[in-house]
Amino acid sequence: MSSIIGSQAADIPYNMTTTGFDVPGFRIVDNLGVVRGVVVRSRSLFGTVGAGLQTLLGGNISLFTELAERTRKQAFDTMLVQAHRAGADAVIGIRYDANELMKGVTEVLCYGTAVSVEPLEV
Repeated sequence: MSSIIGSQAADIPYNMTTTGFDVPGFRIVDNLGVVRGVVVRSRSLFGTVGAGLQTLLGGNISLFTELAERTRKQAFDTMLVQAHRAGADAVIGIRYDANELMKGVTEVLCYGTAVSVEPLEV
């Protein structure tokens, strides 16, 4: 299963994203609004059993770590696609949120503000 929903591929490079509210070397010229990527994931039976076995040994539970990382990346990439569709060059103020919808089912939300930018004159 691909980490990006459908065949989404964003034209906004990762270096044009930030948790801050400006992009170094650029001036924000337009605020295009909030964009978000939402992923709802459940654990598989295999993953739950495998992770249960890993808990016996202690330490990092790599099956859950990998699932969490893939889910966050998918939410992030989906947000970038939404920003691209809005005409953005960058996304600022990026945040994540997660909620358990029911036992074993989690929603991961990645959101930020889509903006148009232009390089600062030197």
